[in-house]
Amino acid sequence: MNSFVAKSPDNTKEDGGAGGVKKTGWLQKDFGQDSRQRSEFVTRDNTRGLCDLCPSIEKQLLVFPGHKCGNLQIVDLLNTKPGVSSAPFTINAHQSEIACIALNQHGSVVASASRKGILIRPFDTQTKEMLVELRSGTDPATLYCINFSHNSFLYASSDKGYVHIFALKDTSLNWRSTLAQVGKVGPVIGQYVDSQWSLASFTVLAECACICAFGKNSSKNVNSVRAVCVDGTFHKYVFSPDGNCNREAFDVYQDICDDDDF
Repeated sequence: MNSFVAKSPDNTKEDGGAGGVKKTGWLQKDFGQDSRQRSEFVTRDNTRGLCDLCPSIEKQLLVFPGHKCGNLQIVDLLNTKPGVSSAPFTINAHQSEIACIALNQHGSVVASASRKGILIRPFDTQTKEMLVELRSGTDPATLYCINFSHNSFLYASSDKGYVHIFALKDTSLNWRSTLAQVGKVGPVIGQYVDSQWSLASFTVLAECACICAFGKNSSKNVNSVRAVCVDGTFHKYVFSPDGNCNREAFDVYQDICDDDDF
């Protein structure tokens, strides 16, 4: 079993356990009777600690920001040799700094968003090709997180108070700009037209950070998303492939006073 430990730039230990990132790199270590460092991967300045690890036993991929702005690096941990520096393969994902990273459960798709918070781009981890360009809006936003479902959906939550849900397997379910029917347009407008909008969305309190997860489907055509917000609220929404989205449950799991300090 692979685990990780983080170290600071001066090579002193910052944090240990099942997962950790240092400011400019990853350290892969084995723990147990034979504790040793297996590999080290140098990254771009990563103050947010961005990374993701695929949970699949068959495809143990690790993704983190690359050396260049907007790049992703992916490492196959099954093929890394102890004590040998491995060369990750790189995906040129964005022109600005990476804000969010997520791998699907099979390790076949990696999605990322930049700090502009407008575009989410899923890539095939084998071919490095972008599968589709997803758009959360037209104005810059802070994306809190992105994540995959079991059955080919992806969500993105932002400080605008929206949680957007996109289809990945059947992208025809996503909304498209009406300009897409016009045909050939200029390069700038063409980028806007080619991107796809969410098939469904719901709102939480604006500028209230939240994390979400897809729930177990109640039926073939009904999917659910659960959102937990920093203000102590819990939301459960159900949506169908046709874009119909409704709140099914709401609760406050923690009473928070104005003077509480998080």
